[in-house]
Amino acid sequence: MNNIIYKGPFKNHIKNYIELKQAIGYKYTANAESLRRFDKFTLEKYPKVATFTKEVVLEWCKKRTYETQANQNRRASDMREFGKYLDSIGTKAYILPKEFFSKDKQYVPHIYTIDELTRFFAETSKCKYYYECPYRHHIMPVIFRMIYMCGLRVSEARLLKVADVDLENGVLTINQSKKDNSRLVPMSTALTKLCRDFTKKVHAHSLSESYYFPALNGKPIRLCNLYNNFRRFLWRAKISHGGRGSGPRIHDFRHTYAVHCLKKWAEQEKDLTVYLPILKTYMGHDSFYETAYYLHLTADVFPHITLKTETKYSEIIPALKGGSYENN
Repeated sequence: MNNIIYKGPFKNHIKNYIELKQAIGYKYTANAESLRRFDKFTLEKYPKVATFTKEVVLEWCKKRTYETQANQNRRASDMREFGKYLDSIGTKAYILPKEFFSKDKQYVPHIYTIDELTRFFAETSKCKYYYECPYRHHIMPVIFRMIYMCGLRVSEARLLKVADVDLENGVLTINQSKKDNSRLVPMSTALTKLCRDFTKKVHAHSLSESYYFPALNGKPIRLCNLYNNFRRFLWRAKISHGGRGSGPRIHDFRHTYAVHCLKKWAEQEKDLTVYLPILKTYMGHDSFYETAYYLHLTADVFPHITLKTETKYSEIIPALKGGSYENN
């Protein structure tokens, strides 16, 4: 639930809009925070405004000197959707045209090679104890392998609870997923063994509701902590990073997992129309189209199977547009 208190001229509409989104299954936490900032902006600059006007929208969406094009486009998207909501309930509102602002360069996921994965994971295993995050040296070798080997989103791994990791059957229960869609994710024998060793070291006396990858004060390990360690492991593994917005990213382990699965199945002459729905369920995608996107990535990264996939599955391979699928 959204516990933010809105105070600006659109406070009631914002509250009702977010409640509607969450009622139909969206978490909408990041968007709620974005709308909180918009609410504060209108309270300070347009406290008496009665209508969601073009002036208000464009002033809020004006590009900041410090932000990327992608950030501006995200704010614009929030305003467009909120304007559409207001119009749908009969309230006069300006609806920002789609793609009103210039597009940022689309990010194409980095698909790690087997050699890169080997070098990266070897560096995670060298992680040392650090007093500000006392379990860091135990967490890093496990969490990055889990993200890749199970194709998880970063948040799904980071927010796992002890009860979500079934060590007897080697199955993860994913509750912190998009739109709150829970799913079961089987682990490999090797990863299950790694988790058993990790649990003995970290969770000998933990409660079932404790976070599986803990930071201090019972909280889950922070995203910034993961990212800082990720960058250090990349550097030590001699994997080039293109700078902010250029990758590789942690999320690319998930993309790599999907591409490696499809590569293996294509080389084994598996019927991908049968196996794609399995991958869709395993990765927690909402639509088949999101999963089929990886066919294009697979063909791009492994040219020797391009003809095979494009000839047989051309009707289900979407265009490669990068950023649209960034958080799948």
